[in-house]
Amino acid sequence: MKFGVPALVCAALLAASGCTDNAPASTGSAGDGRTLSVTTSDTACTLSATTAPSGPLTFAVTNTGAAVTEFYLLASDGLRIIGEVENIGPGITRELVVSAPAGSYFSACKPGMAGEGIRAAFQVTDSGQPVGPTGDDATLVDSADEAYGHYVGDQIDQLLAKTKEFVALYTAGKDAEARALYPRARVHWERVETVAESFGDLDPKMDAREADLEQGQKWTGWHRIEKDLWPGRAKDYTPLTAAERKTYADDLLANTEVLHERVEEMSFTADAIANGAKGLLDEVATGKVTGEEEYWSRTDLWDFQANIDGARVAWEGLRDLLKRKNAGLDSQIESRFTDLQKLLDQHRAGDGFVTYDKLTKAQVKELSDAVNALSEPLSRIAGTVLS
Repeated sequence: MKFGVPALVCAALLAASGCTDNAPASTGSAGDGRTLSVTTSDTACTLSATTAPSGPLTFAVTNTGAAVTEFYLLASDGLRIIGEVENIGPGITRELVVSAPAGSYFSACKPGMAGEGIRAAFQVTDSGQPVGPTGDDATLVDSADEAYGHYVGDQIDQLLAKTKEFVALYTAGKDAEARALYPRARVHWERVETVAESFGDLDPKMDAREADLEQGQKWTGWHRIEKDLWPGRAKDYTPLTAAERKTYADDLLANTEVLHERVEEMSFTADAIANGAKGLLDEVATGKVTGEEEYWSRTDLWDFQANIDGARVAWEGLRDLLKRKNAGLDSQIESRFTDLQKLLDQHRAGDGFVTYDKLTKAQVKELSDAVNALSEPLSRIAGTVLS
């Protein structure tokens, strides 16, 4: 596998009460041009500056509107996500920390978390200073980047192999076998979900939920097939024909092959890995722990575990550097991973998990609280390793 073209995975921050859930990033002073404020409303997206010097950048995003919003930093093609902050509720401020080399970008706010958002050009100028850690820190980062790249590559290899097996079963009408493989194939997607989501054109085709479709958007991907395999919660559902099954299966496999090709050309940076870990926790908080992700199959806990797996691998890759910077933070993260895993293990069944409908409200809250407790220190990794 080749890792040559820089790409950053997205970062999303969990909606919670209070004004912020990120500790100060400490990547620079307010007067160095690398700390920017973003004011987003239902109709506007205003940055304190549209240029910044290369290096670690902190965007403090405040939502003054009535709708939940998101903030993105996009690459020059307007598609690749360099970094993102999701689920910014009214009156909430959240931070995004990225390490950006000189170049052209786009900023974007998405009121209602839909559509292309309110975009504007953003320029990063050459500061003449190294972008990212230097010296001994750089050596640790290089090691983490290489290890994480191989991990992502292996997961996408397995995703492609399992997807081929899954669509073959589905198109052959072997529904029981396809249902059994479905959550086990998807764990490989969920472990590196934020990497896949960094390709803004592929994610909606492969992982869109019916409830999240925008007007006129064609529904394809895993969850379209999921509904056909588990139609029990649907009213007056008409099963797909054999020809329709083949169309959706071929489309899913083709997009998985495209994802596989793109990942082969990716490389990773310390902030990308750290933000990816936090983003995976947010995937748990906004979809899995609520039972919304696998609405038809109720296999959310398989996804939950896979997101936790991916976040843990990302954190473990950065541990040597994190311990040098903030050993207390590393210890706190370790403890909270352990606490969350113990809770999740209580819901195992055989080599998998119970379906989501078997959880009580108290158990869901317990899991949610543990996710929130882990999410906060994870959100501090990027700012810590870039300091």
